[in-house]
Amino acid sequence: MGLKYTILGGDKRSLELGNLLVKDGNDVCIYGFDKLEQYKDKPVSLNEAIEYADVIIAPLPFSTDNINVNAPFSNEVIQIDKVFNLISEKQMIMGGKFSIEHEKKLKKRNLKSADYFKREEMQILNAIPTAEGAIQVAMEEMPATLHNSNVIVLGFGRIGKILSKMLYGIGANVHVEARNYNDLAWIKNYSYIPIHLKELKTYLPRMNVVFNTIPQMILNKELLKCINSNCIIIDLASKPGGVDLEAAKELEIKTITALGLPGKVAPVSAATVIKDTIYNIIEELEV
Repeated sequence: MGLKYTILGGDKRSLELGNLLVKDGNDVCIYGFDKLEQYKDKPVSLNEAIEYADVIIAPLPFSTDNINVNAPFSNEVIQIDKVFNLISEKQMIMGGKFSIEHEKKLKKRNLKSADYFKREEMQILNAIPTAEGAIQVAMEEMPATLHNSNVIVLGFGRIGKILSKMLYGIGANVHVEARNYNDLAWIKNYSYIPIHLKELKTYLPRMNVVFNTIPQMILNKELLKCINSNCIIIDLASKPGGVDLEAAKELEIKTITALGLPGKVAPVSAATVIKDTIYNIIEELEV
């Protein structure tokens, strides 16, 4: 595509993304991975890494503290403000999950930017490794098979839809919670068992696994009391999640917060989705 890219921090997805871009014939600079053996001797400064690129690709999530770029493999912190100050108006930065504060700073500096995680194609395709990863976690933690187990998926968004389909294919007894009656009609149409939010108390006691995809507190102490102590909760929702973790601990209900599954269980597939989304953005914006 004739562009130069800098991969700025991130996890295994970011490294795989760099490899994929190189395979496509692009020039790529990798920065923020000096904890890894193959990159520790790369004598590239942050200034050089930023100056090198037409497009700077930041990680997903962009930051975990709103101060520094998410760079778990970097020995040094990469300050967001420093990065923004180094980027010129001729360049573009793309990242996943920019905060409102970051977007304001980018706009104030008149910098070209795009949040690839907001793209619908990214959200849908990224839900596939998330769902597979959730099932993997369940299989590792359960003493029995998912086949013929009672499972409930809380929420029928992108992840909820894909996860429910996969669980049904495995042969689980799939229950799906939703508030919207249109969603409940679709859930019934797919041959899952539709559960309205107000019915949760009735169904939770018979579940073996609860998968939460709703990014707000839904499993409060009152509902957690309805759950069997042998049941496993897998929370896939973004922070702060949808489970009262203190109450779950008090009630001795095993709860697993499973964030960033695509990067952990399928970094190559996750990187391919990011790469294709980035190409789509570049084509649309005619970068």
